[in-house]
Amino acid sequence: MKSKRVLLLPGWQNSGPGHWQTRWEALYGDQRVEQHDWDWPKRGDWMARLDEVLLESDVPALLAAHSLGCQLVAAWAEHSRHTARVAGALLVAPPDTEREDMPPQLHNWRPIRRARLPFPSIVVISSDDPYGAPERSTQMAADWGASVVIAGPRGHLNAESGLGDWPEGRELLGGLAKA
Repeated sequence: MKSKRVLLLPGWQNSGPGHWQTRWEALYGDQRVEQHDWDWPKRGDWMARLDEVLLESDVPALLAAHSLGCQLVAAWAEHSRHTARVAGALLVAPPDTEREDMPPQLHNWRPIRRARLPFPSIVVISSDDPYGAPERSTQMAADWGASVVIAGPRGHLNAESGLGDWPEGRELLGGLAKA
């Protein structure tokens, strides 16, 4: 992945110290895309910020998104003129923001953008994710044209899932780098 930069796209409320994204940032020097407001995320603001970061370099990017970061990738790809700067996307635990029990902070992420992504992508799904039923996540992946990896019963695939440095995820990202 030396010829590509990895951009980390955390979800709502950012990724804490034990999260695989934070660990990848420390281990591999991946770049976290910092958002202005992690607590009341506005889809348009997050999309604009991703464009800004992508335009900072001509090096192609791999996107490693978690949770709401997956919805960011889908919305951004539907509207941006800079999708050619992305070589691939690892989309981990996409939440179903259309569920009735989603917090009000996430209501502006409706409807879920479902256009086919213009770059290779993999969606990683847990069979017991509290924020997205596997059937809904699998349908999102199909709509996005992404392949699916079922990680088993691992919760929201975050720090509480006990993934540590998550070498399996890094291997999936490496496969996208070679695509």
